[in-house]
Amino acid sequence: MTTETIDSVSVRTQANVYFDGRCVSHSITLADGSKKSVGVILPATLTFNTGAAEIMETVAGACRVKLPGSGEWQSFGAGQSFNVPGNASFEIQVEGEPYHYICHFA
Repeated sequence: MTTETIDSVSVRTQANVYFDGRCVSHSITLADGSKKSVGVILPATLTFNTGAAEIMETVAGACRVKLPGSGEWQSFGAGQSFNVPGNASFEIQVEGEPYHYICHFA
C-alpha cells in the first residue's frame, strides 16, 4: 500500500537539497510529533548516511538499493519499502523516472 496523503502535518517550506539537486525533500512533523520527509531522487547513484533508523516507502518510480552489510542490490517499486538501520550508510540507484519516497524516521 502506498501512502497517497498525509493529513494534519506541519511542513518545513524550505527544501532539503542534497547531491547538487539530485535529491530534494521536505521535512514534515505530524500532530503526534513524529517526523518524516517526503521527496524525490532524480536518476543517479547516491550514498546516504542515516542518524536514526529509517523506513523508506516508495511512492512512485523505482530504485535499487545496497543496504548495510549486503553486497547485493535489491529492487523496490511503488508500494514497497525497505528498512535502513540508524548510524549506517546505504547506496541507492535511480534510473529513468524520478523516485518519489516517504522517509519514516524511527
